[in-house]
Amino acid sequence: MISQFFVLSLRGDNIVFRDYRGDVPKGSAEIFFRKVKFWKEDEEEEAPPNVDGVNYFHVKVAGLLFVATTRVNSSPSLVLELLQRIARVIKDYLGVLNEDSLRKNFVLVYELLDEVIDFGYVQTTSTELLKSYVFNEPIVVDAARLPPLGPAGMFMQGTKRMPATAVTKSVVANEPGGRRREEIFVDIIEKISVTFSSSGYILTSEIDGTIQMKSYLSGNPEIRLALNEELSIGRGGRSIYDYSSSAGAGVVILDDCNFHESVHLDSFDVDRTLSLVPPDGEFPVMNYRMTQEFKPPFIITAVIEEAGTFRAEVILKVRADFSSNITANTVAIQMPLPKYTTRVSFEQEPGAVGQTTDFKEANKKLEWNLRKAWFFQNF
Repeated sequence: MISQFFVLSLRGDNIVFRDYRGDVPKGSAEIFFRKVKFWKEDEEEEAPPNVDGVNYFHVKVAGLLFVATTRVNSSPSLVLELLQRIARVIKDYLGVLNEDSLRKNFVLVYELLDEVIDFGYVQTTSTELLKSYVFNEPIVVDAARLPPLGPAGMFMQGTKRMPATAVTKSVVANEPGGRRREEIFVDIIEKISVTFSSSGYILTSEIDGTIQMKSYLSGNPEIRLALNEELSIGRGGRSIYDYSSSAGAGVVILDDCNFHESVHLDSFDVDRTLSLVPPDGEFPVMNYRMTQEFKPPFIITAVIEEAGTFRAEVILKVRADFSSNITANTVAIQMPLPKYTTRVSFEQEPGAVGQTTDFKEANKKLEWNLRKAWFFQNF
């Protein structure tokens, strides 16, 4: 049970505010923002989740703060998951989730909030079920004005690119004339974590991945998604579904995985296919984790030498370890620096194009951005 829900910009502007129970002061949004803004990360105490008997829960999504308040002892994980789902539902209906889209579609957003939560109690967070109760049409926001998409943005760039509507299209907006385009988009997004030794050898490696789907199919037909036939789940090649896997080339061994509630695994043991009736909007079909040995896309080496009493020189080298006909777009490299660092100067290789460097003094971090990477880079 929650008392209030509101969305704040990073400047503290109150974009959306809904009071469900009236038992929390109206100025809670300002109180919360002041506590977050003036809280220092290097302090021993954490940002206070409770102020004057009011519990605050918040998540940061697309540069916006989604906040819920309550006076009761609610489960933190439940409220945080609710905030994430509300953000996802709003994005499904608006197509674009940012401050501009919220302001232009505030009537639709309030309509969604009234259906998702009633007197502080959650009713549903299903995009598909909400379509029966939501009647306002979204106001389309120009996708050209969108900020960078972040880690998933690599799937939107390059010569082979997804249509722009894949991430900026509303689930309720039809084509001109009332027609509806029958489309479905599938993304595979992976986060790779690799630890290298000082000599460049791999110490640990792990992949956290998700198969993300966004459906615009009318009638919600059943679809089948085929995976690698050499897929095996469970350590040692033993599947948790008790099927045997061949040890030929191309075998993929996942440590563990989980599936969306709409996925049926009836034929998964036989032909490694997933059967599902995709709900409207964006949802993760499958999440997985893998720690088997793999070839990382980049090799990173760093050499640190003392250049004086209060000065050090760092030579950072990044090698793109994939085929020359593949390019990596919007590569961002970050390196934490000592807290007492006051000044940083950069020197890149002669002829470096499309690269920027910066020193973030607030969090003592070095940033190196490459627009495209396809060969050996260093500075």
